[in-house]
Order: sequence, then C-alpha cells, then structure tokens
Amino acid sequence: MLKNIAAAAVAAALTRRTAFFALALMICSGAVAEGAVAENYDLVIQGGRVMDPETGLDAVRNVGISGGKIVRISHEVLTGARVLHAQGLVVAPGFVDLHQHAQDVGAGRLKAFDGVTTALEMEIGAPDVAEFLRNKQGHSLINYGTSASHVAARVAAFGKPLPAGDILPAAGPATNDAATEQQLDAIEQRLRHELDAGALGVGMGIEYTPGASHLEVIRMFRLAAERRVPVFTHVRGSNLADPGSGIESVEEVIGAATVTGASLHIVHVNSMCTKQSLECLAMIAGARARGIDVTTEAYPYVAAMTYINSAAFNPGWREAQGLDYKDLAIPDTGERLTKERFDALHASPKGQLVLMYVNTDAIVDAIMPNPLVIIASDGGPGHPRNAGTYSRILSRYVRDLGSITLMDAIRKMSLMPAQRMEKATAAAKSKGRMQEGADADVVVFDPRTILDHANYKTPAEASSGMQFVIVNGVVLIDQGRLAANVFPGKAL
Repeated sequence: MLKNIAAAAVAAALTRRTAFFALALMICSGAVAEGAVAENYDLVIQGGRVMDPETGLDAVRNVGISGGKIVRISHEVLTGARVLHAQGLVVAPGFVDLHQHAQDVGAGRLKAFDGVTTALEMEIGAPDVAEFLRNKQGHSLINYGTSASHVAARVAAFGKPLPAGDILPAAGPATNDAATEQQLDAIEQRLRHELDAGALGVGMGIEYTPGASHLEVIRMFRLAAERRVPVFTHVRGSNLADPGSGIESVEEVIGAATVTGASLHIVHVNSMCTKQSLECLAMIAGARARGIDVTTEAYPYVAAMTYINSAAFNPGWREAQGLDYKDLAIPDTGERLTKERFDALHASPKGQLVLMYVNTDAIVDAIMPNPLVIIASDGGPGHPRNAGTYSRILSRYVRDLGSITLMDAIRKMSLMPAQRMEKATAAAKSKGRMQEGADADVVVFDPRTILDHANYKTPAEASSGMQFVIVNGVVLIDQGRLAANVFPGKAL
C-alpha cells in the first residue's frame, strides 16, 4: 500500500511538472489568452490617456511600438526596450499640417515642439518636386511632402522662372497677363511632370496669378481630376465686395470642382473671406451636402502674411480689401508702413514679407470651432503661426475658451488633414490615428500646461508642453527636449 501511495505521489509530481513545461511552451508560442504574452516592443508608452479621433477611443492604455508602427494598444502591461511614462498625459496621433511653407530644419524643430509630425507644402507647392524630395531625404526631423506648383509652372511658361529659393513671383506680365493656348499646354505639361515626380496634388495661388482666366483654372482642375489628386488653392481674392470678393472667389473654385470632378481644398478661409468667413463656410457646407468633395482650413491668428511685391498688392488693393498702409507691418520689427515705405518695398525686386492685420479675434474665434475647419498653420518665418498654431488651439480654444473639445481639436489637427490626403496617397491612411497598424507618429502632452509662446514680436518662440513627440517610431522630443542627431522624417 505504501508503494502505491509513493507511486501515486511521483505520478502527480510528474503531471504537475509536465503541465508547467506545457504552459511555458504555450507562452513562448503565443498560444495563451490575450494579455499573457510578454512581447518586447521597441518602445512602450505606459499609462497615458490614449485618444483616437476615428474610433472615439478615450481611455488609459499602454501602447507598444515596433518597426515604426503602432503594434499594440492594450490595458495590459507591455514591455519594451524603452518605456515612456505617460501618466496624466494625453497620447494622441501626431498633428498633420497641410500648409507649411518653411521646410528647413529650424522650422522642423518649431513644428516638432508644436506637436506636428507631418508638415506638407500644399498651398503653393515646390517649384521642383524632385529637388524638394531629394534635399529633404535623410535630413528632415518630421514627415514632408509637396504639391506641384501651378504658380511656378505658369511663370516658367512665360519665360520668367522663379529665382532659386522663391515660391512666389514678383508681380509682372507672368502673373498678370492671360496665358496663350501654347502657354496653357506648357503649364499642364510641367504639372504632369511634377506629379510624376511625387507631388501630392496641384497647388494654386490664384490671387498671385490674377491673369489666370476661369478657363485656365478649370483646365488645372481637370488635370487634377484626371490624376486623382486634390487641388489646394489660395483663391482669387479677399475683397470685401465683388469683383474679387472672398464669396465670389470661393464660388469660382467650387464651380471648377463641380464641373471637373476634382477634389478641392480651400486654404486659410479666415484670411480669404475675413468678415465673410462664416458665409464662405456655409457655401462649403452646401457644396459638400450636394456631393462636392471640398474641404477647408484656418489658422488661429488675426494677421495674414505675404510678399509685398506680389500681385496681391496690385493697384487698388487698399480700396478692395478695406485696408490701409498702417494695417501692414514688417515681421519681427513690428514697423507699421507708410505710403512711402510701402512704395519702396513694393517696387523692390527682392521679396519682403509683410503682416496684414485683416481680422479680429471675434471673427477668428467664431471660425475655429466650425466642424468643417481643419487646422493648418500657413507656417513661415516672421509669423507666430509657424511655431504656435497647434499649441494655441489646445491652450486657447480647448482649455481657456472651451469652445472646442479636446477630441475635436485632435480630430481637426490629425485625422481630418490625413483624410484630405487619402485621395493623393494611400500612405495617409496610416496617419492621424492612434490605432494598431498605424504609423507611429505620436504626441504625448500635458493638456493642463501646453502653451504657445510665439507672438508677432518674437515669432520663433517654441511652444511648451509636448513631453514626447515620436516620428516613425523614433523619439524626437524626449522629455520636452529635442533629441540630438536624429532625422526620422520621411516623404509622404
């Protein structure tokens, strides 16, 4: 009997041991219940408030990142080569700026501190797309891309190509005169070449090429429709009354989209329609309700900015726009212009950026919460929007005014611009989302302290409050500081 008891004890022990090794084998093979797998990720964001504007997820989760992708979002503990502690912080998709002119490393740094992980030059576009992409490859802090420039193609067809480094021409025959049939063909040929080189759309600055006829506009829209990319356009005028009013100008491009089938994005509706911005938004809403693919954007500042020697200041601009010389100022110095100073700068062949105080806080504050409005900066040197647009949305409109919810702000700054780009590239479907399988472009910030510091006197002051900014799985802003010698940005 003692032998039988001993034998039974040995058998039980062997059974337990066999079960232990079987469980270990199951764990190693991943054949256990969800949450028990101890996978090691490149990077883990632990304990943050994860917000995804597409699915509506808003909960404390852990995020596992590997190979530049979001691999896991879970309430279970995850392990990684590095763990970022995000308790009390928001974890959201990186912001996508459709309208960023400054594309150097200095601007990329400011954008990163503002939470931007992708900054695209879509309004006007790069004069030479291949050169733009080549120069950025391996040298960009954040993701990048550009449209094909109708402006550059047009002035080249007139025999006046843009000087190196410029994106807008000085006013003259190449901007003000009507194009011949041969010139229109040359413009289209150049745009086709630029789209083949990797452009993400057709960029038009119609106010800067006032000689462009309605037919010229329609032909460019027709080309975009054929190539299945959007048109990104600065409309023809911002006058307070016809001809050239914001209302008439928005009507023109909606009409061109309607008759050609092109997708349309109207840039900075706040600075084109000014006092009539809500009416322009109503027009866009009406077009969308009738199946027209049209979107728009705005930035949260009262001043616009452009080159003083451009066609935007052709004779009659004061009367048409309801502005005077004193409404113009030199960036950084704040110098308000006189007629004499304006005439000298306007006649100079060298471009000079000038601030234009075209709006009021009341108008801008009414525009930003509109559900149609994507946030985009129109970023360039000399204006605080280059550094502070996205943090200003979070601090002024979400925290201080409470006119935009945190989830809606994130949607306006990430998902909506990514969706606008999906017609141009499937890669955009992996942007603007906090979801498994999405690109690991992620911002981790404190919603209680995030703040823009840039203003019209010191426009290059970086925003604060971004604890971590991750681009393609690489930590770019690390505990509020820019990481050294990393350039994770890729072409969209």
